[in-house]
Amino acid sequence: MEGLDGLLVEQAHLEKKGSLQPAVDDVQKTIDLLKAAREKIIADPRSAGMTLAKLQNPAKQSMDKVNDDLKVVYKALGNYTKALDKKFKNASLPTAENDALSSHPNLINRAIAMHLLREGQFGVASTFIDEANAHPPRPEPTPGSPNPYANDAEEHKFAMDNIQSQKLQQEFAEMYHILHELRQKRNLDPAIKWARKNSSVLEHRGSNLEFELCRLQYVVLFMGSSTSDGGMQNTDGPMRAWAYARSEFGAFQGRYSREIERLSGALSFWSNMPDSPYRQTFHNESAWEEVAHSFTREFCSLLGLSADSPLYIAATAGAIALPTLLKMQGIMKTKKTEWTTRQEMAVELPLPPAYHFHSIFVCPVSKEQGTDQNPPMMIPCGHVIAKETLERLSKGARFKCPYCPQESHPRDAKRVYL
Repeated sequence: MEGLDGLLVEQAHLEKKGSLQPAVDDVQKTIDLLKAAREKIIADPRSAGMTLAKLQNPAKQSMDKVNDDLKVVYKALGNYTKALDKKFKNASLPTAENDALSSHPNLINRAIAMHLLREGQFGVASTFIDEANAHPPRPEPTPGSPNPYANDAEEHKFAMDNIQSQKLQQEFAEMYHILHELRQKRNLDPAIKWARKNSSVLEHRGSNLEFELCRLQYVVLFMGSSTSDGGMQNTDGPMRAWAYARSEFGAFQGRYSREIERLSGALSFWSNMPDSPYRQTFHNESAWEEVAHSFTREFCSLLGLSADSPLYIAATAGAIALPTLLKMQGIMKTKKTEWTTRQEMAVELPLPPAYHFHSIFVCPVSKEQGTDQNPPMMIPCGHVIAKETLERLSKGARFKCPYCPQESHPRDAKRVYL
């Protein structure tokens, strides 16, 4: 933080003084004055001259107050701008000497379009896709970064059209509707219906989402008659929860019998839940956000997407790593050295645990590390092995998974991208 103290002080001052709300409030007062004068003139046209004369000074004072409010904002913004210029006056933007992304413009466009769709900016995404297709970018390979589209006749075609966009828009529109019901209205019904519609796929993936939703519904019904101090007004809530459990939990007995027994056992403590062993389950303030996150993750997984936007992850990780990279670049220029490592960073970057991903796959059968020529392949049962292992086990025909009894054909396996 050395050298940033002055900048942080100005930033705090800007956050305190830079609000436009006072100016907005004073503008509204001016509008109210004008509306009142207009209504008075409409009611008595003969009083127009006197009304306007009386309005002149209050209106002028109100506008002067707006200008004074804006002066405070402009002053704080000006001081912050000066502090920025003072701190970074000699700093230049980093140069893209080895810009590997310049040879992948279509991937960048796709990442941007997908981010807009994921954020619900459907109109912006549609316009972006149209313009990207109308003015396709040209790959510009840099030294050491071959052009991946050199032999592709469709090298300038954007890898997403409006048909794909509209389909994804419908999917994400459904996701945002369900999330709105969960977070804003505390309504679990749309999420439960979606989970049941995709029950077989979720079950195959080993997902707990459907049970998590039903468990939270049980808790909501159970606590439906709670008082402000955590006690129970009557037995209506627990009885409704018990009826719901008898109706819905039968399908989950195989995998969640112990959890269902625990939920049922809570009925014995309905009158004193805050002091019971079940308090954490029935008084969990983060339960709704946890189930919303689980739903988002599973929804995106069924679309073949990650729960978080790759563009957001890349931009955030880049912003965190940028100071270290700039410092390293400065040292390299001073010592006149070059970065000789390939496909790895020359220094360790301080990224938080959430941004640590396993980029190396080791086949559990052959014990060999995966490569572009021998990538990881997921077979229908969900187990992952290397491509060469898959070919060796299957020999082009149906084969048994080395880790479970399920049989499948090699053509049904899908490549896993890490």
